[in-house]
Amino acid sequence: MYWARGLDITTSPDTVIVPIDSGETNLLRVVNSALNQPLFFTVANHKFTVVGADASYVKPFTTSVLMLGPGQTTDVLISGDQTPSRYYMAARAYQSAQNAPFDNTTTTAILEYKSSACAAKNCSSNKPVMPPLPAYNDTATVTTFTTSFKSADKTLVPTDIDESLFFTVGLGLNPCPSNFNKSSQCQGPNGTRFTASMNNQIRHENLITLVNVSQSLFQPVAGTKLYNLKYGSRVQIVLQDTSIVTPENHPIHLHGYDFYIIAQGFGNYNPRTDPSKFNLVDPPLRNTVAVPVNGWAVIRFVADNPGVWLMHCHLDVHITWGLATAFLVENGVGELQSIESPPEDLPLC
Repeated sequence: MYWARGLDITTSPDTVIVPIDSGETNLLRVVNSALNQPLFFTVANHKFTVVGADASYVKPFTTSVLMLGPGQTTDVLISGDQTPSRYYMAARAYQSAQNAPFDNTTTTAILEYKSSACAAKNCSSNKPVMPPLPAYNDTATVTTFTTSFKSADKTLVPTDIDESLFFTVGLGLNPCPSNFNKSSQCQGPNGTRFTASMNNQIRHENLITLVNVSQSLFQPVAGTKLYNLKYGSRVQIVLQDTSIVTPENHPIHLHGYDFYIIAQGFGNYNPRTDPSKFNLVDPPLRNTVAVPVNGWAVIRFVADNPGVWLMHCHLDVHITWGLATAFLVENGVGELQSIESPPEDLPLC
């Protein structure tokens, strides 16, 4: 679905019109296809019943606004229970990083009742109703929404953990290389170069503060390290926002797997007290988790898909800066648990 940008677009030929009948209920599959921006989404005078996320069913809950990170999907039901007319469907940025530039425009489509006078006349003069949208930095609304997700049924969350991992996610600043153009390639403070990193601290969950933070988090080192997982191992990962340079919401995506989001919170993860907050009964199953601004998230999965799988921030600029890592999941036993060997006649690179 393509939505024309701007507010006063009722005469634009590119404006998407979504028809609805009075009394009917429609399923909308909402996808954030933006590269660098989480988005709020709402429809004037209508509420959503959320029924799915990232291709998994969730316990239905009602909300008037969605927030999706890049690459995230949400399935919602919307009912034609309002006065037949035209209503804007609107999306705008959620920007959690302070003082960072972003596109603060609003993009819109139109929900149009088939029985409305404007629909019958195929007119464009009747301006649709515009919905209120959260402030661009409304983290409270984001938290209320993201913590409402629960799996539709009781889940088989891994409990006896084989691999307990602690990964930090965040930004950094490196000196500008001598062969770089400072004005175009080194736009950080004092001519530094922005970097981003996912530094894993394996089985070592010390709390991080600005007084003991290591230089490697401020100035991450380039590398291609990956983490080895045995087939069938039960994995828990704590994802901690470092808040270095600026606190920010990071949508972290794992290729090859869905995972359970068993907890989220603000501040530094505390391995002594925060496990009491774990939802091991009905946590949502997703493939992207939004690590809260200045906070943490805990995910679990079973490594039952052999191969090399990338885990990265879904903000496109962050992955180009280096906010990514990868897992090497070993083969299991037998054909169904192993990657096939390449054919003998496969050409070499």
